[in-house]
Amino acid sequence: MRGLVISAMAGAALAGCSEGPRGVYDSEVAYSVAVEADASAPLEEAAEAMAETSAGGEIPVSAAQIAYTYRLGFQLPLGSIKPVQEQHAEMCESRGPQKCRIISMRQDDSGEEYASGRLEIAVAASDARAFAKQLETTSGDANGELTSSSLTGEDLSKDIVDTEARLRSREMLRDRLMDILARRAGTVSELVEAERGVAQVNQEIDQARSWLETMRGRVAFSEMTIDYSAGARSPVGGFSEPIVTAWNSLGGILGGVIAGIMVMLTALVPIALLIAVLRAVLHRFGYRLRFWKSDLREVEAETEDAPA
Repeated sequence: MRGLVISAMAGAALAGCSEGPRGVYDSEVAYSVAVEADASAPLEEAAEAMAETSAGGEIPVSAAQIAYTYRLGFQLPLGSIKPVQEQHAEMCESRGPQKCRIISMRQDDSGEEYASGRLEIAVAASDARAFAKQLETTSGDANGELTSSSLTGEDLSKDIVDTEARLRSREMLRDRLMDILARRAGTVSELVEAERGVAQVNQEIDQARSWLETMRGRVAFSEMTIDYSAGARSPVGGFSEPIVTAWNSLGGILGGVIAGIMVMLTALVPIALLIAVLRAVLHRFGYRLRFWKSDLREVEAETEDAPA
């Protein structure tokens, strides 16, 4: 009977290895109950314990874990994007990596009439709103204007609770399997299955820890995307717009014409060769195919010269 329990535990370790952080709490706790069961108890009792745990109530959720994302857009005078953007980046760096981190930074100078830029940072969630206000103030000092802003949040509470439960159950299962291996309880085949189960469990533990670290990082640090624009884009339409569009499309039009000619030649050349061969064969047997005016004149001349 002990061998049956070992096999059940190894099977539990192999089950659900591809599941994500969502919707795994009930099954994971059921596995942990099977692990906690005494190896000398009947397998039916372990199965009943798993069924009772799977029929449990709702997952207890503590404080909300919200991952916030900020988007800010500033309209600035021409030539002001670079200094304002660098000032915002320095404001972030001066807070230290525990409070603010630069993710990416770029500028796009399209000419003398328009320029743009973007700064992506991660700000400690507790300081994000205050930092956004400071960015607006410094942009105003450079005659800039906040033209767009948005704040969105994603509740990760259930995902975090589910993943924590998964991690705890996997750690309990690993410890139990390691204890069985240390005591060498079971046959050789059962011990091999237990070793495979340990390998699978360790892989799932690493995966669950990675999920937790990523989600907790998103909650602790809010993503903030800051867009900068200066000047105005070239207006659509006007006298030169159709000319520029036509000029840019000349290459495509010429290519289309050449492609059409190539297709026609590809289709007509074999047909012409077939007609020439057919005409030569018929001519050999005394039949003539008349296609051209010269052929018709030749027929008329032959008719006139023929004896009455």
